[in-house]
Amino acid sequence: MSENHKGKIIAITRPIERSQSAVNIVEELGGVPFIVPTLELKLTCTPSLMELCQNIKKLDWLIFTSPTAVESIFKFCPHLLQKLRPICKIAVIGPKTRDFVESKGLSVDIMPSEYTAEGLLDSFLPYDLKRKDVGIPRTMAARKVLPNELIKRGAHVFVAEAYESIIPAETSSIQDLIKKIMNMQIAAVTFTSPLTVHNLFKIASNTEQSEIIKIFSQNDVLVAAIGPITGNALIEYGIIDAIIPEKYTVKDMMQKLFEYL
Repeated sequence: MSENHKGKIIAITRPIERSQSAVNIVEELGGVPFIVPTLELKLTCTPSLMELCQNIKKLDWLIFTSPTAVESIFKFCPHLLQKLRPICKIAVIGPKTRDFVESKGLSVDIMPSEYTAEGLLDSFLPYDLKRKDVGIPRTMAARKVLPNELIKRGAHVFVAEAYESIIPAETSSIQDLIKKIMNMQIAAVTFTSPLTVHNLFKIASNTEQSEIIKIFSQNDVLVAAIGPITGNALIEYGIIDAIIPEKYTVKDMMQKLFEYL
């Protein structure tokens, strides 16, 4: 732990149930975590998820792009393990999702080296997907690049809404974050998905948005994004200098950020 980092306040905007690892890393590095979720994840038993559950026996591939998707399908499809065919392969987007999948008793066949939809698609290149049945439980707020490209490759894709990604009902902590940014009372804000970015700016007023963009752009408060997709969301607001790690994990993002503090 560096003395230079002691007491530096780092805002963590990821959903509350997924924030603990980030909190631990910030504390290990000598900072003070400020937990302020700008995104809430709500498990939902939707018709599309039920349809996927009913078609589980047909699947050749089951793709998970978040731990929340895993949690949802195991909650609402309790007999998933018994119904999956032995030949059904499992693909995940990154190590956190892999660990969650394996904790449920499934083996992972594919995990990309780049933890994005594009990286996952690259991992599928050696496989013939023509007429293969592929299930993807996820939030409908996710980008469509993954299912669209799989369809182009000939797969039959079942996209199921497994959870909602929404603005938290209680926004007072986000308002507090906005004030702290504008008063430059924190050292940095971290973002782990495009929605964590967009929701902050949705809650901020037009005047606050302009001031936040100015502060972020001048590096008066540092900004870190977990990867280029989240970085692109910041670029939409004119914030072009976000700190992005080479490896798209929370740990790598935090370590990279602390190099700049």
